[in-house]
Parts: sequence; structure tokens; C-alpha cells
Amino acid sequence: MLYDLARPLLFRFDAERVHEFTMRRLESAGRSERVTRLLRSRYFMEDPKLAQELWGLRFPNPVGIAAGFDKNARLVDTLPHLGFGFVEVGTVTSEPQSGNPRPRLFRLPKDKALVNRLGFNNDGADAVAARLARSGRSMVPIGVNIGKARKVPNSEATADYVRTFEKLFPYGNYFVVNVSSPNTPGLRDLQSRDPMSELLRALKEKNAALSRAQGSKPRPILVKISPDLLPKDLEAFLDVATTERVDGIIATNTTTARNGISTQTKEEGGLSGAPLRERSTAMLRTIYKTTEGRIPLIGVGGIFTAEDAWEKIRNGASLVQLYTGFIYGGPATASAINEGLAELLQENKYEHLADAVGSAV
Repeated sequence: MLYDLARPLLFRFDAERVHEFTMRRLESAGRSERVTRLLRSRYFMEDPKLAQELWGLRFPNPVGIAAGFDKNARLVDTLPHLGFGFVEVGTVTSEPQSGNPRPRLFRLPKDKALVNRLGFNNDGADAVAARLARSGRSMVPIGVNIGKARKVPNSEATADYVRTFEKLFPYGNYFVVNVSSPNTPGLRDLQSRDPMSELLRALKEKNAALSRAQGSKPRPILVKISPDLLPKDLEAFLDVATTERVDGIIATNTTTARNGISTQTKEEGGLSGAPLRERSTAMLRTIYKTTEGRIPLIGVGGIFTAEDAWEKIRNGASLVQLYTGFIYGGPATASAINEGLAELLQENKYEHLADAVGSAV
């Protein structure tokens, strides 16, 4: 309720400035045991019917924060207390980079959407690794989303991803290979068959070597894909994903399409939010059907309510993620979605969330 009142005022200011202000406030909250205890008592939900076991990790609920919100792992001690069952940080690159020129983040309130062309602005793998090391053990799984540095040509992309993965290996519970952002020139070309095969094989080899050297388990490696893939390109990608045995797929990243929006905008970048919902769900459904549910999926794109999350789950998602929905909905968003999912399970007579995964396919 308070956020509903504050949102019109916040939306008068530059979107990235408001995001930075919010980050500072949440970062400060995470340092206070009293505040985090209060937030946890109000927002966190751990229901056995919603908990998921995937990749040897326990997710206390299926609602996570997507990469892009906490690029530099500043809020891993705060976001779980706001009700998120897992936190994905990044996208992180091998070296620090400032991203694209500002302004580069734009709201489309009439469409409940965002357009961003941030361009992987982040502090770099060393700084993020140090921050994650200081944060200690999290009460939810922490994912690390990694991408190619802008200055690195695609011919050297594999080595760049492996370098970033190696630096962050001790601190991520799972890793996401981001080859689908529209804001780094040429990045999406890495989704094609040969570059994808080379990249996944190299990461698997490094994963095995690091786990042996450190006496730990290999990290689950997921791939985040674009909603703009043509059917033949998606088919080729899924063939590689199956052959190389990726641990999971995140569907989807932002879109360069402008279908379904009423706001007239010439701003370039990736569109997220409500206009992406049907597009991302359709791709999720196709992936689940093509792979016969053998690869765990995370659904993201246009999730604002429990019904939106339920649609993703019934079309194949074992977990879901928010970004734009969190911006528009405020701090109670994850909690409300989890409560709503528990009610939907009961209404539809499912014993556990896993029973509903893919039920509409």
C-alpha cells in the first residue's frame, strides 16, 4: 500500500537514479539484523508445498529475483528477506565495464514495461567475488549470471566466459551463461550451434577441474536464451543443450520487438515486463515440449502476479524470476506471489508445486 502511494513520485525521476537510490537503501537494510528480521517476518514464505529441490539445491519457494536487478551482488543479504526463494546476481563480466551511455533505462508505465540498454555495466568478476565472499552463507541459493565483456571479440568469447566462471566458482550455487542480451553487439550470435557447443564444453571441463581441485561438487550451468530466436535457431540451440547436457534453461531474456505496446518510443534496447509475457511463455512451452520436460526450466518475463507465475509453471517452469514486476509491484511482490501460488495449488488440488509443472503442455 505504501509503495503504491510512493510509486508515482518515484516514477517522476530518472529510472536508473531511482534504482541506485533503492539499492543503497536495501543495502543499508541488509546490514541491520533488526531490519532484516522485521522484513523476514513480514515477507518471507517457506511452504513445503512450494519448496523445490533442483540440481542438489533446495529452493524454499519458487520465486527468484532475475539477473539485472542486483548486478554487483550488493543485496544478497537483503533480497531473501523480501520473500525471494533464490537470488541471481549479474550479469558479471571478466573485467569492470561502465556499460552504455546514459540515459539507458526507461519506464513505460502504461504498458507495465521497461526498456533497458544498460550493456552489462558491472564492477567486474574480482569485485563481485570479493563481495560474495564477505556476505557468507546465504539462506537461499545464489546464482551468478556471467556474460562476455564488450571489448572481447566473439572469437575469444569462450576464454572470457571461462575466466569469469573460474573467478566466481567458489561463490555461486549455480551459474547462468548469458548469451541473449540485446545490448552487447554480437552477443546473441553465440546462441548458434558451433559457438554454443564450444562454450558449453569449455565450461563443463573447467567446472569439473575446479570441483576436483577444491573438493566440491560441480556447479549447475544454465543458459539464458532470447525470446527472439527463430524456430529453426531454437531447435538448433535445444539440440546443443540436450547433447551437452545443460543443467537448465532460463526463458527468456528481454526482446527487441515492440509488439503489444501502446507507448510510442524510439528508445533502443531490451523490452521487459507485461508485453513480454505471452512471448516468453510460448517459448517456455515449446522448450518444455521439445525436451519432454527433461531439462529444468526457469520462467521469466512479464510476471506480476501469482496467476502470471502459475501460467509459467503450468507451461514448464520449475522456478520463476521477477525484475520488472518487482519494480512496479514493490517490496511485497514476491510474498504476494508465493501466497497466491499456495492458494492456486489448493484450488487446483495439487499436493506439491512440482505436480503442476508442465501440466498445461
